[in-house]
Amino acid sequence: MTGIVTNAVPASPPPALSRIRNFCIIAHVDHGKSTLADRLLEFTGTISKREMQEQVLDSMDIEREKGVTIKASAVRMTYRADDGHTYEINLIDTPGHVDFTYEVSRALNACEGALLVVDASQGIEAQTLANLYLALEANLHVIPVINKIDLPHARPDEVAQEVGNLLGDDPAHILRISAKEGIGIKAVLERVVREVPPPSGDPDAPLQALIFDSHYDPYKGVIAYVRIVNGRVNMKTKLRMAATGAACEAIEIGTFSPRMTVVGELSAGEVGYIATGFKSVRECRVGDTMLDAARPAEPLQGYKPAKPMVFAGIFPTYTDDYPLLRDALEKLQLNDASLTFEPENSAALGFGFRVGFLGLFHMEIIQERLEREYNLDVVVTAPSVEYEAVLTNGEVIKVDRPADMPDPSRLAEMREPWMKIEIFTPKEYIGPIMELVTKRRGVSEAMEYLDANRVMLKYRMPLAEMIVDFYDKLKSITRGYASLDYHFDGYRSGDLVKMDILINGEPLDSMAMIVHRDQAQQRGSALTKKIKEVIPRQMFEVPIQAAIGAKIIARETKPALRKDVLAKCYGGDITRKRKLLEKQKEGKKRMKMFGSVEIPQEAFMAMLKLEE
Repeated sequence: MTGIVTNAVPASPPPALSRIRNFCIIAHVDHGKSTLADRLLEFTGTISKREMQEQVLDSMDIEREKGVTIKASAVRMTYRADDGHTYEINLIDTPGHVDFTYEVSRALNACEGALLVVDASQGIEAQTLANLYLALEANLHVIPVINKIDLPHARPDEVAQEVGNLLGDDPAHILRISAKEGIGIKAVLERVVREVPPPSGDPDAPLQALIFDSHYDPYKGVIAYVRIVNGRVNMKTKLRMAATGAACEAIEIGTFSPRMTVVGELSAGEVGYIATGFKSVRECRVGDTMLDAARPAEPLQGYKPAKPMVFAGIFPTYTDDYPLLRDALEKLQLNDASLTFEPENSAALGFGFRVGFLGLFHMEIIQERLEREYNLDVVVTAPSVEYEAVLTNGEVIKVDRPADMPDPSRLAEMREPWMKIEIFTPKEYIGPIMELVTKRRGVSEAMEYLDANRVMLKYRMPLAEMIVDFYDKLKSITRGYASLDYHFDGYRSGDLVKMDILINGEPLDSMAMIVHRDQAQQRGSALTKKIKEVIPRQMFEVPIQAAIGAKIIARETKPALRKDVLAKCYGGDITRKRKLLEKQKEGKKRMKMFGSVEIPQEAFMAMLKLEE
């Protein structure tokens, strides 16, 4: 009967606010956040040994394989502390990747405390710091924890000193645990109960509930994960969303323990879920405030809609799969409000969709889910970013693909998105990192030594230079030791041009790109060489050109497939041979005028991986 929700009797009145603790776990990717959550659930008896499995809060296969939390989740635990009182502890598990920073910030707003988990062998890394700053901005009480002390190369004392210096805390006061071995779990719970402040809120005030995540259920519609800040909600409450204005009645109200368990009411300070019956998560967005329609209050601060940063075309390999691809994207969008898409048509790839993502990792997850969950074979074009084009009449338009770029005669300036980036690295890799960032038009901001061996480098650089393979290159040149964090900085003006690729004189729309003028020559040359390698030879010579407007900036020529017309001439006068060759030459010229070059899809995919 596991996984089936039982219609429980209405719960007893909610515990006094002083007995509630709401906290989250923040950490860099792979520092043991999900494993610690597993041990806490096990120690408090929330999950029996029989039901226990690795990464119990990560429900998607992709989350388990990649070891990264993608969707936030919440769970309620009951713990009897050493002071003799029983506490209701709500753990909100947050996504670990920088692409989902906004979801992390909303989850932090639903808590009063945070466990900062740091790997005893790795020390402080980029996202450790980024998530810590988010927690401090949200005024959370931070409890530092050093994890993985059982590893042979762990250095808990050094790392405790690092963390102590960062937080202004005594290193001896910092907890040392091993989530895998279950060492120090009770001490963590005691510290949460003792140090995390209880939630403030008035159960009798008008309802204000923060939506920190949601998912779509085919039977109950959108299920909103909520933290009740003020007021209370029960089955009779008529609800309204502050940002979208959508109204609904609760179909079901409950808590996560960790399965969805129905309760009669949620009150101020509590964390749970409300099934709304909405048909799409767009009506119930992360960060919105749920209000009582009869007693509307002010919405909570900080809501903003998720903004896609990276765009790519997704096309079905077989054109007959177009309706299936559309259905699959619509279903994914039910669960993921940050996913945007619109139809797109390409001469080379046929019908498909232009899809907007939060970042490259988000794009990778969506592509993998399309292939696994919906059994689709898709081609994804090179990712691009959203530019701003300022026209001569002062109008500003968004451009996320080269085909939408306005005519140069109407264009006053082009602006591109820039990012603030922070790189944590051992000091011996500073030189190669500086070279890599400078090559990508990065501008140095600061360099800080964290200790004798580790350095934090701060840069600003264009997003377009980051999205192709910057992270892979960074990991390669630092042997995997560097870690990266980034966030949006703003739009800056740049000398950007549209570069077309012409094959046999015909522009290939799906390979056009927006590039910086200084890099156009190098990119055009690399791209024409790559195309020359991968397209099949024709019966005629094929010119491959890169052009900016009418100016050709790079050219390669694919030689013709030659038929040996002289094979039958094994003697005789030279004029016979010349006559046959001239006849062949005329035929080739005529064929070139009317012939067309078909670009295979494998070739198209190979073009996306340009080596510098």
